[in-house]
Amino acid sequence: MSDRGWCRTVRAVIGALSAVAALIFPVAAHAQDTRPNILLIVADDAGIADIGSFGSEIRTPNIDALASVGVRFTQFGVTATCSPTRSMMLSGADNHVAGLGNMAEFIAPNQKGKPGYEGYLSDRIVPVSTLLQDAGYHTYIAGKWHMGEEPDRWPAARGFSRDLTLIPGGGSHFDDMWGARGEKQLYTQNGKVLESLRPGFHSSEDYTAAIIGNIEESRSDGKPFFAYLALQAPHDPFQLPDEWRDKYKGRYDQGYDATRAARIDRMKKLGIVAPTAVAFLRLPNVPAWTDLSDEDRRQSARRMELYAAMVEHMDSNIGKLTSYLKDKNLYDNTMIIFLSDNGPEGNEMKMGAPWDNSKFEDWGKKGTFIQYGAAWAQASAGPYRMFKGFLSEGGIRSPMIIAGKGVAGSGRISNAVTHVMDVPATILTAANVSHPKMYEGREIEPLQGKSLQPILDKSREAVRGPSDWIGWELFGNRAIREGDWKLLWLCKPFGSGRWQLYDLKADPGEINDVAASHPQVRDRLIGHWRTYAKKNNVILPNTSPICGKAGREAPPDDEK
Repeated sequence: MSDRGWCRTVRAVIGALSAVAALIFPVAAHAQDTRPNILLIVADDAGIADIGSFGSEIRTPNIDALASVGVRFTQFGVTATCSPTRSMMLSGADNHVAGLGNMAEFIAPNQKGKPGYEGYLSDRIVPVSTLLQDAGYHTYIAGKWHMGEEPDRWPAARGFSRDLTLIPGGGSHFDDMWGARGEKQLYTQNGKVLESLRPGFHSSEDYTAAIIGNIEESRSDGKPFFAYLALQAPHDPFQLPDEWRDKYKGRYDQGYDATRAARIDRMKKLGIVAPTAVAFLRLPNVPAWTDLSDEDRRQSARRMELYAAMVEHMDSNIGKLTSYLKDKNLYDNTMIIFLSDNGPEGNEMKMGAPWDNSKFEDWGKKGTFIQYGAAWAQASAGPYRMFKGFLSEGGIRSPMIIAGKGVAGSGRISNAVTHVMDVPATILTAANVSHPKMYEGREIEPLQGKSLQPILDKSREAVRGPSDWIGWELFGNRAIREGDWKLLWLCKPFGSGRWQLYDLKADPGEINDVAASHPQVRDRLIGHWRTYAKKNNVILPNTSPICGKAGREAPPDDEK
């Protein structure tokens, strides 16, 4: 028997003995464990400017209620697409270590079979779900997984005792189970394949209901829970119950330029961005709203109406969950973390059969695949540059709120530089669970993130000093963040194909490249990049969905 199999057998025996003890000593078995519950809520493709408390006109009263009693993080970094971010969020290690150095769908020929590019959570890490489960927590997931499609990589094998999960990266929000090409998507429930979904299923509603049901099922045993609500919303296709489709009818007739400007103005008034912040320009391939035809404006506004309704519908279901926690006296002992996995989706796919968008009046219903494109994605990203898929700030700046147990003060804003790898460290600190050096006989990569507890309890304003730095690579694009400095390499035509340097404090829109005037800073950060790439075994792809073949390592004389 392998070390892993032996350890699982031992845990199973211990679990069985615990169950017997619970029958013999029921009072002791139901003693209250005072450790906090952890609720991790992740939106899929929501931009930082899509949340009301971050500057949006979209109604998000339940998320905003968390902000009013918690901390909003204005400089929280993720990476530019979903599965790499989620791998860091559950492991605390860089995505190139955690097994998602690239999305499984886009692993390049020169990356295949290499460590860090498995396309699933690697065995070099232990998910926070597993550590909490071992420490006596109930562990639940409902929603999107996207970190391994084989049974031994499903949530049930990665520390979750209950699940209702879409295993791949996306698809219909309704019960037809369609993927992007109309193929049947894989769903699991408690480790078993689901052949069909509940008639009338909607992702935001049913995933939330599953988490509530899981908590209620074991509420009386006194054990704390870790619940991961991995929402699909507002990821395309924009699909809603009929009563939600017209919630924002007429709201966006003024267009994306005006909407974006109003959001940025509110972000400044709220303190999310500095009053002097200048927005990255509208992309050259995006026409001004006034240059569109009447029909193009009508269709474009409708796309944004549906997107906004998706966000509010998501918020409404989050409200059902937080109301449940309050009703059952669980809320005060629960740390709640809300974030989005990457920037808004500005890239559009050409959709064909079986998807049918031919009837305008049916948009948003089952079988339609509505997206909103680059112009509205720029509005969702506020003043920041680009959107999902890019390592500029619009692709990696995410809204994050932490509220509840362990959080001092109310309605605070933190401008500290933080990262998605900080989430596991923060959760483990709250749960008083240590991170192992060895697990089931194998060495485990250390946490690269930092616990945010000092910010939450107001003992410190930041967990990183001015010389601490963070690195990124995705699709061949690269970035380093050190304090207010940001080193960025974006392939043409999205960037220069050379290293560029930005002072994010003065220039959060990444408009003015100051590499030439600060060569020492540029060179120091290039050194950080080389250290980052070596430490995390980064293999630049020889082809990528963003850069084609331009993502390859630039020659030494071309790096600057």
